[in-house]
Amino acid sequence: MFNKRIIVALDSNDINKTIKLVKTLRKDVYAFKIGYEFFFNFGLKGYKKIYSICPKIFLDLKLHDIPNTVKNGLNALAKIKPLLTTIHISGGDQMMLSSKPKKNFTKVLGVSVLTSLNSKQTKKYYNESNVSLLVKKFAKLAKKNKLDGVVCSPKEIKYIRRQTGKNFIIVTPGIRINNKIKKDDQKRIETPRKAIEMGANYLVIGRPITQAKDPLKVLKEINKTIS
Repeated sequence: MFNKRIIVALDSNDINKTIKLVKTLRKDVYAFKIGYEFFFNFGLKGYKKIYSICPKIFLDLKLHDIPNTVKNGLNALAKIKPLLTTIHISGGDQMMLSSKPKKNFTKVLGVSVLTSLNSKQTKKYYNESNVSLLVKKFAKLAKKNKLDGVVCSPKEIKYIRRQTGKNFIIVTPGIRINNKIKKDDQKRIETPRKAIEMGANYLVIGRPITQAKDPLKVLKEINKTIS
């Protein structure tokens, strides 16, 4: 049996289509990612429908607020038992230190630099044009402040793995099977096999699977390349 590494992103405003997809893919994924689009469309009710089919969920809401607000938000969120959830590393040291839920079932990952940002954007908003340098700095701070891992692009995996050790979780979006997706908003991308070889634990893949004519076939093919 292959080691499940793929987290399928459920970015959808069609609950019935999403439920059908989850039922089709559940045996071949590590987890399903629920983000803004799904959660704001269907809320806790929709979340629970997915959870009832597959309880392995990455709830990606990227919390970013004052420490006490994030702490209380994560304690509330832990009640619905996602495997993984996210906060922004740029929220600061105290926010990260306050972010461990009372119930330790949920792992908290730090979001470094969004994969949609290039060097011009990071220079403008972080005063640093070297994206990799910025992400590496954020990853060190995430570990120092007791987060369970980070979300980063494939381009920074190798360095982060060397700096943080084998027990630090690395979740990687920006995974593409080919370059056929039109109007792709991801700037820093890589193939599944290469990302795993560099040290990623889990890969977040959305459109290459969910928009395929046969999502299960595509997922199985990806699994074969990284097993």
